[in-house]
Amino acid sequence: MKRGAMSLPNSAPSPTEDRWAAWLTLVGHSAASLRTTATGVEALGFRTLWFPETPNSREAFTQAALLLGATERLRIATGVANVWARDATVAAAVRRTLEDAYPGRFIMGLGTSHAVRNADRGHTYTKPLTFMREYLHAMSAAGPFDAGSGQSPVMIAALRGRMQELAREAADGMHTFFAPPEHTARARRILGPDPRLVPQQAFIITDDRDSAVERARAYVSSRLALPNYANHLIELGFTERELADGGSSTLVERMVAIGDADEVVTRLSEHHQAGADQVAAHPLDERGGGLPQLRLLTDAIARTYQEPT
Repeated sequence: MKRGAMSLPNSAPSPTEDRWAAWLTLVGHSAASLRTTATGVEALGFRTLWFPETPNSREAFTQAALLLGATERLRIATGVANVWARDATVAAAVRRTLEDAYPGRFIMGLGTSHAVRNADRGHTYTKPLTFMREYLHAMSAAGPFDAGSGQSPVMIAALRGRMQELAREAADGMHTFFAPPEHTARARRILGPDPRLVPQQAFIITDDRDSAVERARAYVSSRLALPNYANHLIELGFTERELADGGSSTLVERMVAIGDADEVVTRLSEHHQAGADQVAAHPLDERGGGLPQLRLLTDAIARTYQEPT
């Protein structure tokens, strides 16, 4: 797969450059509300919107097409579509179809998800690394498709070393979820300088810290119930004691950036310093489509990185 298609100058971050993206669950939206949220994200200056796929969400690629159709310039990225949910030929056809319809605006994020999530779909979760490797190979071999149609970039979810090596060797880069800046630094070392690296980072902008910590703890606890996330944090050096009972206070505040808008920008920027090309900012408070939180964030980014007069 061709690398470098998404590379941009490594300049000072601002909401109008691709070093910042929005990451939203988009849960509970009607189609009309999705369109409103996407156009709102675009109006704030973000160039990319990431969203996930779960057994209870809309089908990822159909939703991506809806969001692309509602916006003019915004890139739409699946963060991530489950490879067990559709075969590789379908995914290859989607790459061609959406690239033809919306050139340069679709990013296909793919992942193997979790054993329990795949059991919900009726699939057996075995050898995820092998499955992903064979899936990417099958995507590359699929076709022939319509002559002249391009292919959208592909990024894969990769928490641990061997999957990160596969992202380096067979994809355009890597998207991570529930991973602190320490993980971003390690991932960049494995990826090398060229493949794209985009971590998701949860945040809450607030002056009510106690309430925010409780919301953050619920989020962290739900992720720690999934072995893939717990195991990768252990590998990073967190202890089992820190992961117990929904996560220690130190872990919760490491996994979720909490504070005023300027504090949150500083925290999210740790991923840039660790080697991320883009940080996908995920407001845990998605009231109003997450736009109020994202607006506070972009205002702070503009203050932090404004050019001196």
